[in-house]
Amino acid sequence: MSIRLATITDAESIARFNSLLAEETEHLALDPHRLRQGVETLLRDPSKGIYYLAMHDGVPVGQIMITYEWSDWRNGTFWWIQSVYVEKSARGSGIFQSLFDHIHSLARERGDVCGLRLYVEKSNERAKRTYDRLGMKLSHYEMFESDFVL
Repeated sequence: MSIRLATITDAESIARFNSLLAEETEHLALDPHRLRQGVETLLRDPSKGIYYLAMHDGVPVGQIMITYEWSDWRNGTFWWIQSVYVEKSARGSGIFQSLFDHIHSLARERGDVCGLRLYVEKSNERAKRTYDRLGMKLSHYEMFESDFVL
């Protein structure tokens, strides 16, 4: 298995993973056209974020997306982990661990990243245990939103 930065040619695979992710975690059926456009927009504009893909025999088997949040309190950027997905047939084989280790290492090497953050579905106990095992801690923040699209 290897990890590489995604490119525009990976848009179809990433959109498929994101669609499966939304179905599995939030029971949402995303609009495929809007989803594909969103993935392509990010892949064409790295200021919005970046995707990394876990590859096995030249085929994507997992992904992780990083987006950015500036913190004036820390004078640095948080990397937000989003759109994490691993093919069902590949789960439990260390793919997420490898993706996480990869971005953790990249973030630590840079002088401008002040930390990693992510959000998780309240009922996703398996994910919570995984993040805890990786050294991430539950924050004292709760999230509010006003969604204009879904």
